[in-house]
Amino acid sequence: MTPHRSATRSGWGTSAAAAEVDPGDYATATAAIGNRRERIVGSRTGPIADAVVASARFLRSLRAAADAVIHRLRAGVTPLGWSFAAITPFALAGGYLLGIVELVLLGAAGLVLLATATAYLIGRAPLRLELRLARDRIVAGEVAKGTITATSTARRHGSVIVEIPVGEGLSEVIIPPVGPGVRQHQEFTIGIRDRGAYEIGPARTIRADPFGLVRRELEWGAPQLLRVHPRTIAVPATSSGLIRDLEGNPTRDLSSSDISFHALREYVAGDERRNIHWKASARTGTFMVREFEQTRRSRIIVALSLAQADFADEAEFELGVSTAASLGVRAVRDGRDLSVMVSALTPEYAKRRVAEVRTLPSTTPVRLLDEFAAVGAALTALPIADLARAIGDRATDTSVVFLVVGSTPTLRALRGAAARFPLGVQVIVVVCEPEAVPGIRSANGMTVLTIGHLDDLKSALSRSLASARTARLP
Repeated sequence: MTPHRSATRSGWGTSAAAAEVDPGDYATATAAIGNRRERIVGSRTGPIADAVVASARFLRSLRAAADAVIHRLRAGVTPLGWSFAAITPFALAGGYLLGIVELVLLGAAGLVLLATATAYLIGRAPLRLELRLARDRIVAGEVAKGTITATSTARRHGSVIVEIPVGEGLSEVIIPPVGPGVRQHQEFTIGIRDRGAYEIGPARTIRADPFGLVRRELEWGAPQLLRVHPRTIAVPATSSGLIRDLEGNPTRDLSSSDISFHALREYVAGDERRNIHWKASARTGTFMVREFEQTRRSRIIVALSLAQADFADEAEFELGVSTAASLGVRAVRDGRDLSVMVSALTPEYAKRRVAEVRTLPSTTPVRLLDEFAAVGAALTALPIADLARAIGDRATDTSVVFLVVGSTPTLRALRGAAARFPLGVQVIVVVCEPEAVPGIRSANGMTVLTIGHLDDLKSALSRSLASARTARLP
């Protein structure tokens, strides 16, 4: 299984021009799809383009089937074995037809070697295996460990090499020789430290002949999923200074019914009688009603861009994932109404870009981190301006929006993204640029935090919270 990880470094920068798209022109921003169909037929449409795409899809599926067959054949016969199998009949036929004794001897030797090698594959496996992971979730940078439990069968066996698939790689564990009926535990280390979701196993034993012609693979158990979570840090509580909820400061929107009193005004037709302030009405001689400031629920949106065009390289994207994960986990632990959103990826052969977002489950911190372990950047993901547009339509009851991007979007693009949200929503853009000098600035109603390391997020957010509290003092 290919691990769910971000794209390799070689793929970054191929669509950097998308970051310069005018955020005010939504149609232009989504014109380039960047998927497999566009690479095959470009922007062409019609029956001929559809036929070309259908042919490419068929050839790709045919190649996948051929690869599966070749893999099965390779699992039983080595390249050296195929060479002997091809040479032996020609050597025998040529030797008998041409009367060359040496060719006959070569063919006979090949038959003996193939028969002897095949005999090594006969019989039962000398042991039974069970694979267990010490933990099925770790943090990026930690060492994953596992245990192979080997139980010998009724006879003694020699050393056995156990292969353990690890994502696209392979680990080997040597089981030393033991007597019949003995159970032993062999610990091993998994060579994975990067964020992602990886299939580990199943463990398999290899029985091969000493000539290296054939081999027999036996798989034990089912593969197990190892999730490598992004690294996160503890950030200041999101409820301090940013959230305007029932227990915080009200908004500037006025309402005829709420809990935050604003002022008194004269009664007009349609006002509710329960809001009449009788003492003030008696003093002024006219009916006066209470007017309230509308409060807002403490809903937070954390939006992570998955567009490769929004990040200079993979290091920036990984910093962005850790940043978004830290903000999301903090909001979950604060008990806030949280939505964590990323771009919905466009299928490989879609005719047009999918301008939708995907909401990650955030019921618990572990569930949210499981989702962050599997996200990856893509050429087909929406750039930050389009992502903000898709989210802004559903942000009517939101207090704060965090937009997490890399260093490539221009300030103009960030302003366009912030403008997609309703008035009164505080937009905080977190620009992730490794080794950059951390900073904070405000522009056109949005706050831009620049961080060079994940640890910078804590101090930058603290400064932003302090600025927000100061701004609200009378």
